[in-house]
Amino acid sequence: MDGIGRIDRRILGVLQDEGRITNADLADRIGLSPTATNERVKRLTRDGYIRGFGARLDPARLGRGLLVFIEVKLDRTTPDVFDAFAAAVARAPEVMECHMVAGGFDYLIKTRVGDMAAYRRFLAEVLLAMPGVRETHTYAVMEEVKNTAALPL
Repeated sequence: MDGIGRIDRRILGVLQDEGRITNADLADRIGLSPTATNERVKRLTRDGYIRGFGARLDPARLGRGLLVFIEVKLDRTTPDVFDAFAAAVARAPEVMECHMVAGGFDYLIKTRVGDMAAYRRFLAEVLLAMPGVRETHTYAVMEEVKNTAALPL
């Protein structure tokens, strides 16, 4: 995190834990005026340290209680296949995260679905229909031990 100091790190830490905190309360917590605090938050956002704000939803209450990770191997590792696969993933709302990885497979996908039947449909109708997919390995999560998006500051 080059380019930011101790106060900016404190701002990021508070916002990461309490995204709905008012500017006045944030200013009190970090010991700056509301105007100075607001300017720092604007700068941190403009400079890309803050990507946005959002609510953390309960997946189970929204019919997406089954968390599944999937290893994906492609049939060819060429730029055109990577690009076609990435474009297809971007269009799949079930995919929460997709990462190109080094190692024994090409991509690691994180998805949330309602249940195993919904996962089978996703696998057959969406994932295996994506360009270049040769092989998949599925890991259904039995228990979430830790789930956070908070970065250590």
